[in-house]
This record gives sequence, C-alpha cells and structure tokens, in this order.
Amino acid sequence: MRARLVEGVHAAGSEVLAIYQRDFTVETKDDASPLTEADMVSHHALVALLEKWAPGVPVLSEESGEIPYATRQAWSSYWLVDPLDGTKEFVNKNGEFTLNVALVEEGVPVFGIVHAPVLQTTWVGQVGGEAFKIAQGIYANIQVRDLPDPEAEPWKVVGSRRHGAETFEAFCAELPHHERVSMGSSIKLCLVAEGAADLYPRLAPTCEWDTAAAQAVVSAAGGEVLDANTLEPLRCNQQDSVLNPWFIVCGQRDERWESALSASRKL
Repeated sequence: MRARLVEGVHAAGSEVLAIYQRDFTVETKDDASPLTEADMVSHHALVALLEKWAPGVPVLSEESGEIPYATRQAWSSYWLVDPLDGTKEFVNKNGEFTLNVALVEEGVPVFGIVHAPVLQTTWVGQVGGEAFKIAQGIYANIQVRDLPDPEAEPWKVVGSRRHGAETFEAFCAELPHHERVSMGSSIKLCLVAEGAADLYPRLAPTCEWDTAAAQAVVSAAGGEVLDANTLEPLRCNQQDSVLNPWFIVCGQRDERWESALSASRKL
C-alpha cells in the first residue's frame, strides 16, 4: 500500500504543480491565511486516495472543515492531511511548499509522506521501519546525523522564513558556532531527517497537520520532534485545539541547545 500512497501523492502533486505554473486566484480564510485553488484540488485528491486504499480510516484534513474533538478523541488511528503546506510559499512561487499525509495511531505519527512538487523530492518515513528520500526518481535511505563538534564544523540550524524571528534569534544567540538556513513549509523538518540540518526550533504557532507527516519521517530517521516546554515527543489529537506547542526538531538531545531553548522561552 505504501507504494500506492506515494504514487497517489505524486499524482496530486502534479495537479498542484499545473496550477502553480499558471495564474490562479488567492482567497483569504477566516484566520487570514491564504487559500488557493490548489489547496482544494489537493485536498479532494488526497482524501479520495486515502478512502480508496485505506477505507474506513477517518481523515482529518486542514480543508475538511471542523471535526469536533468529541468525535476525534474516539479515533485510535486516522489520516492527518495538509493538502498544501506553505501556501504563502506557493503564492510567492519560491517552490518551498509540500503535500503532507500522515497516519496517526494513539496520538503518534507513525507513517508520513512529505512531497515537494517543484523540488521533485519526496520524504517517506515509517516509524520502526525505514526513512527514505526520492529525489528526481532516485531512492536513498536517510538518517539524522550526529551533532558535530561546533569548533570543527558549525551546527546547521534551519528556521522559518516568516514566523518567530525574535525567539529564533534569541535561541541562536545562545548556541555555539552555527550556520542558519531559512526555509518554508515542512521541508525544514525533513532537512533534519536527512542530516542536512541539525536543529529546527519552531518557536511560533503551527497546527498538527503542518508537522505530523514530517514528524514521522524524522522519527523513522532516528530523530525527535519535542515539545519545547517539556522536551516530550509531540503528540496529536490530545485536545480540542489542533494547535501545536512550540517545538524543536533534533537528531539528538544536547544540553547546549537545551539551554539555548530555555533562554529563548523566557522572551
């Protein structure tokens, strides 16, 4: 089934890419975030894909409308979908947007597909199994890298293009020698999963559908996605709100970045 799901996500990505390459209208949702034709095209394609290959498993998509927590809390497993993560990147045409599909079991993202159509790159992870990347049709297993000695090789820290600049700066100010990379969407988590980055602190709001698929990839690759306050693994579907707490993505825990995180939380 995994191969069928990846194939279906790629097909949805092709539909999104066709819209991306032409003129399209941009609407504004109630929360002031943008909505495009591509969001809805991807939503319908991915929901249909999951209903075909995993019938009977509930689907929660960013664009599926509100599903009450009274209903959701009874789900032992469900699909969590962000049809177009990084809509602002899509509108600005910088290519840094993704289609995200996650399987969540008992609150834990256990399988995820993150597809970046413009980059022709897909990250896939099965917790307890493998994590791999498909780039221009080439498959390669991925894993987080060991945190290097910053005096010999700077840490690589990835941050959002648009959110949480003040707290991100405060975090970085407390780190040893490092380099920074700005990136959009859930690609940031995948960079840690593949060893291209060491840390991604997200010290600004996100929703569970923004992160679940990439969290599964990170976990399968040997890394962690941790609540910035408790340093416990991020979980889904634990409350009425689908907002995540602030979090950090890492290959390994280390007292140096934990101290920097503690300092940044005090802002």
